[in-house]
Order: sequence, then structure tokens, then C-alpha cells
Amino acid sequence: MAPTGLYQQFSSYFKNTEEDALPPLSLAFAGALSVAYPILYVLPFYLSSTTRPSPTLSRDAPSVIRARIRFVYISVALATLATVYILATRANASNLDILRLLGWYPLGIVEVARSLLLTALLFTGPLFEAAVVESRWKDWIQGRALHESLSSWIGWRNFVAGPVTEEILFRSLLVPLHLLTPLSPTRVVLLTPLYFGIAHVHHFYEFVLTHPHTPWTPSIIRSLFQFTYTTMFGWYATFVFIRTGNVVAVILAHTFCNWAGLPRLWGRVEPGVAIGGPTVRGKEDSRSELGKERRAHWGWSVAYYVLLVTGAVAFQQCLWTLTESPRALAKVV
Repeated sequence: MAPTGLYQQFSSYFKNTEEDALPPLSLAFAGALSVAYPILYVLPFYLSSTTRPSPTLSRDAPSVIRARIRFVYISVALATLATVYILATRANASNLDILRLLGWYPLGIVEVARSLLLTALLFTGPLFEAAVVESRWKDWIQGRALHESLSSWIGWRNFVAGPVTEEILFRSLLVPLHLLTPLSPTRVVLLTPLYFGIAHVHHFYEFVLTHPHTPWTPSIIRSLFQFTYTTMFGWYATFVFIRTGNVVAVILAHTFCNWAGLPRLWGRVEPGVAIGGPTVRGKEDSRSELGKERRAHWGWSVAYYVLLVTGAVAFQQCLWTLTESPRALAKVV
């Protein structure tokens, strides 16, 4: 059941039960905002000398990150105000309706936990590699990993500022605007992430600028690959957002994916560092230990890929059940 209020008002339109029901927004209007918002988000990076990359200034420089974070906060705040005004004036939404449409209320702890669990299923193999093979589970329990991740400006950008601002802009703001157009919810899932993927293409310019000696072909391939996986994540995040009506759920899913990185799809799994201190061994002992290590690495690799496939199958089977919520913004079929 969708939230009451605004969606109840337009229930006949969303359920396609009345041919005469008219959407409050046009697709052209929502599309124009989908172009304007990413420009508002990215353009300030290139207007100021403090945020504009150059062959001698990387986007990872702390001064650049700090300045860019300030700009995106302002850009997202302006886009939010514009969206709230549009929903209030053109869709006649109440304050509570707007909060629900944006996925800000109610918080929905259950939806957040289920969505995070669903996302983690895709990374069952990488989680095993990090926790068991690389013995990082102690750092997780003690909180060292979290402290190290957030103690740098790169970590703050990748795990906090980036996920929060991008999910608010591309999910919380743009998705509701498209749901109030003639587009079906399923088409909204497929279309709006393209804006999210295109918004990352500017990294191609930054990469070419800061890596002038890299040939164009690998640079283009790198950017196409980035566009592909950001768009694919956008499909998933939009699906989860519409199904749960919860922006916090997709923010944490985004943060988790940034933290986990892309899963290993080939190669042998082995620890990055040896476990235990160095010991003095004879030749026979060394050969014996080397054989044990090889068998251990082989076993780790098998376990990793079995868990990777198992997690992917579990993700597919749980996709609909773990995203089901009475707070859904619309029905995705």
C-alpha cells in the first residue's frame, strides 16, 4: 500500500484505472530538471580555481575535496528547495506528503536494515575475503576500520558526502518528480539512473587532465566502464528507493558499495600480508609450509567464488521480498 496523502490523491493515475487522470508534471519538465540538477551539482567544480583540477592539482587533494563538498552541499540544498516548491505548487502536496515523497519520513529502520542486508548479499565473497582471508574482522569489531575510513578527506567524500548528496539529488529529488509524470514506475527505474551515470562522465575530463601521458583509448574505456557500473547501481538504488520510500536505505547502500568496491571476478584469493611473525625454517620445513600455503590459497579461492555465486543467487531471490514495504512510493512491475 502506498503512502496516504498525495499518492492517495493520484491513486487512480498510478493504478491506471482512469484514462482521464492527468499527471501533475510533464515528462519534458522533469527531464529539464534532470539535466539542470546534475549541472548545478558538477558545474561549480570548474568555476573556481580551488576546485578545478589541473595537471598539478588532483581531485583527491584535501583542499579540493573540502571546497567541492561545500559546493555540493549548497547545490543540493538549492535543488531541494526547488523540488519542494514544485511539489507544493504544481502537485499541491502538503508538507507531510513532500517528506514522504522525498523518502525522508518516516525513517523506516526495518527498510534500512533489510536493504543493507540485500546489498551485502552481493558482496558475500568480498566480505569473506576481507574478514577471513585478510583477517580484518578484528578491525571491524574494534571500530578501527571505520575510524581509518573517515579520518581522511578522501574517506569522508567517498563514504559520507558523496553518497548523501548524490542519493538526495538523483533519488530523493529526481525520482518523485518523474513518478508524477506519464512515465510508469518501471520506466522511471530504467531512465533516471542514466542521468546519474552521465553525471560521472566529467571524471573523464579530470582523468585526461591529470594524466596527460595516458593514451585516450584506455581513458575512454575507463570512463565507459565507470558509466556502466554507476548506471547499474543507479538502477538498483532507484528500485530500492521506490520500493521502500526510504532515502536513508539507498544512502547506506551507496556507502557500502563505495566501501566494498567492485567484487573480484577472477584471480586467486590470497592474504595481503602473512599472518604471524617471521620464523626461521630449514629447506624441508620451507617446502612443507609453502605447500600448505598453496593449498590454503586454493581453498580460499574456492570458498570465495562459491560464496560470490551463492550471494548473487540469494540477492536475486531476495530482491523483491527484502524491498517490500508499506511505504512504497509506487508499484514496480
